[in-house]
Amino acid sequence: MRASVSPGVVILAAGASSRMGKPKLLLPWGGTSILGHLIQQWQAVGATQVGVVLSPDSKAVAAELDGIGFSAANRIFNPTPERGMFSSIQCAAQWPGWDSRLTHWAIVLGDQPHLRSDTLRALLEFSASHPESVCQPGRNGRPRHPVLLPGHVFARLKNSSAETLKQFLQSAGAERKLCELDDVGLDFDIDLPADYERAVRFYFQDTQTHGVAG
Repeated sequence: MRASVSPGVVILAAGASSRMGKPKLLLPWGGTSILGHLIQQWQAVGATQVGVVLSPDSKAVAAELDGIGFSAANRIFNPTPERGMFSSIQCAAQWPGWDSRLTHWAIVLGDQPHLRSDTLRALLEFSASHPESVCQPGRNGRPRHPVLLPGHVFARLKNSSAETLKQFLQSAGAERKLCELDDVGLDFDIDLPADYERAVRFYFQDTQTHGVAG
């Protein structure tokens, strides 16, 4: 029997984007920004709640969230973003504002706006078939992001002594399942300006080829 999945989404937006030279989540994407696109995309595929982790000093990210009408009630602040991505994930796990109905949490990087919405839907469907497992999209047998955590695993993040998400997943003791998907976008992310240009070309060409991708 397929379980019911009520997903929360953690969008990591507290990074400095040092290699990009500017906040990558504020780069244009369609009629909005990468951040705006990610929020809209996850809402469209059925997220029950979306939370954005940002630095309290990031006025630009806060202004973008204001501009797209993203509720202040769903903003999660990481006071020490210099500690890296995992510190933002732990801030999200410790945050008291999550809807009590949530069953799973998706950890979403800010550098994959080019993923197809069908890829995200397939991951959610796959998780519904494996509700107690950590689920990730896979391509050619290799695990990719985003990572979907069941509630009992997400709760362990609060007090974890791990230094990275990869280290946490290796020590969490939960079964991990790969959802093999044919989305070329899983093979790359956005770190440099050339990566961004490639992702824009790929996404909008893919949209024309396969229809609306998100």
